[in-house]
Amino acid sequence: MLLGALLATALLAGCRTEEVPERGAIDAPPGAPEPVWAAPLETAVREIDGDMPGDFGVYVRRLGEDAGTLDRAGDRRWYLSSTVKVPVAIAVLERVDAGELSLDRELVLAESDFVDGAGDMLAQEPGTGFSIAALLEKSLRDSDSTATDMLIRLLGEDALNRRIAEWSGGGFGPITTILQVRYDAYGALHPGVADLPNTALLRLRNAEAGEPRLAALARELGVPRAALDADDLESVFGAYYETGRNAATLEGFATVLEKLVTGRLLSPASTGLLLDHMRAISTGGARIQAGLPAGVDFAQKTGTQLARACNVGVLDPGRGAEGATLVLACAEDFDDLGQAERAFRALGGALAEVALAAPAG
Repeated sequence: MLLGALLATALLAGCRTEEVPERGAIDAPPGAPEPVWAAPLETAVREIDGDMPGDFGVYVRRLGEDAGTLDRAGDRRWYLSSTVKVPVAIAVLERVDAGELSLDRELVLAESDFVDGAGDMLAQEPGTGFSIAALLEKSLRDSDSTATDMLIRLLGEDALNRRIAEWSGGGFGPITTILQVRYDAYGALHPGVADLPNTALLRLRNAEAGEPRLAALARELGVPRAALDADDLESVFGAYYETGRNAATLEGFATVLEKLVTGRLLSPASTGLLLDHMRAISTGGARIQAGLPAGVDFAQKTGTQLARACNVGVLDPGRGAEGATLVLACAEDFDDLGQAERAFRALGGALAEVALAAPAG
């Protein structure tokens, strides 16, 4: 059995503990025994982390029977990439529930809204109207960053961050538009980046990631490549990640997800809408879901950026406080995305092995 082999290697894997002493914590509600799933899962995750180049952080919180927490992410913040689209959607639906917004309200697409990423909004004509309902679906199911940024501008970044801080109790860094990520990352290389239109940054996607993209940026700026203060693209985004923007502790994010599935953030209708979008995402097939048995109810969101990948979600979200399981995992500094996806897939298998993920019905 997988767990038997993993348990047999626990002592060998223990060398990782010295590298990350704050991780591997297992907790249970006051007066309750340690959950039976936690130690075997900790051993499995430790081995997955050891096998993946870079770092693999995992946070699991079980609600209801056999409640408890496994924290192999520590108190540091992890870059969230497109998983930030979940709190954005919560903030929008919170205002819908308050009667301040309507799902039928249309926002008009402007050329200045365009940002690189998945989805079909880049193929739409400026001046086209899209309902808030449609933008939520595109943002969550297709991870469309243009749709997301339209919603963030509707909310206002400051207002969005105040709401996230209220729900999470802390742990989140500042959340910005996806376009602002590009301006902030590239802006450290040359002061002229701030004056570039968004369409110039959008054209960078046509260049291969790495040196070709930096050369393309220099062309957009009209300066020699040597004028950019960067040795390589990895160092550019590495410096951006160090700012703490669009990052959070996995514990803080888990608190938001727990409040969502236990009905403490949104109305039942809005909660159901959001979870249905998360169940139907088009980007999660190669991550945790790939290791889960067929038929498992998993509402999730993924995120990907250079040397960063995340997958967050809720197993059995319909059980709420009576048995939902929050799962959050982020990978960083891997050599290629396939390595991270194998780690996510192995996590899905480990969750199934310890009976935290079983087919519905």
